[in-house]
Amino acid sequence: MNPDERFEKLGLTLPPPPKPLGVYKPFLIDGSYVFLSGHGTVKEDGSLIIGKVGVDLNEDEAKLAARQVGLAMLATIKANLGSFNKIKRVIKILGMVNAAANFGRHPFVINGCSELFAEIWGSDNGVGVRSAVGMGSLPDNIPVEIEAMFQLQL
Repeated sequence: MNPDERFEKLGLTLPPPPKPLGVYKPFLIDGSYVFLSGHGTVKEDGSLIIGKVGVDLNEDEAKLAARQVGLAMLATIKANLGSFNKIKRVIKILGMVNAAANFGRHPFVINGCSELFAEIWGSDNGVGVRSAVGMGSLPDNIPVEIEAMFQLQL
């Protein structure tokens, strides 16, 4: 199966692609690479999942929030490329978790997005290098923000 077929088989619904809230591009192609700016927890209705991990959300809820960020990123890819098949592979993910000072399971949380990408592009092409870090806060008190780099299918 190709990435578009895998997405359809999962029966997922994409949220609206997020619009920039500042002076930046959410999506940029440079040569054979696609860069996505930090995306947040946009739900299907356009609202945001909010809260600090370890205070307002537990690690499982935060992992689902990271998956929702992945869906928002897929919405941006679909809006700009028209197909997930145009992405060859995930190169890098930077996951930021709005967490309490004593929270230490940032990689577990970001797995929500990483596992989604592996479901779409497969266990080899859907998994790239990654960082998962904690932050004292994130915009609008969202629990997770993720940026990524992909390689285009040429």
